[in-house]
Amino acid sequence: MGILSKIFTWWDGATIGTLLDSMRNGEHVGTDAQGNRYYRARKRRVAGQPFGGRERRWVIYNGANDASRVPAEWHGWLHGSFDHGENGGVPESNLPPPRIWEADYTPNATGTARAYRPQGALERGGRRAHATGDYQAWSPDV
Repeated sequence: MGILSKIFTWWDGATIGTLLDSMRNGEHVGTDAQGNRYYRARKRRVAGQPFGGRERRWVIYNGANDASRVPAEWHGWLHGSFDHGENGGVPESNLPPPRIWEADYTPNATGTARAYRPQGALERGGRRAHATGDYQAWSPDV
């Protein structure tokens, strides 16, 4: 069902229309570590047209469409934060070296088997620890 899913779904990768538009009107400017591809429009926009004269930029995700998969530096580029410098402000040409404390990307696990489930959650048996002596029940009569 590969080609049909490309035609009718937008949540599972780029649609046929987006891919065709990227090939026809887009200039590939870079790829991030996850394989997401970044494009900008070949034609410059002028004031009074859509995007207010700003350059049109977009991403084709490598896999499911999940905006949290766009690294911070590419998010800044998509929104026009890196407009100066060599190569039109593409992040690879403007980034400082990575810091030792920077963590690699981890996907949002909400709704998956890897989601955080605290003690007492229904998925973990639904049993919480009993209240200790520092707890007093509220009473409306007091």
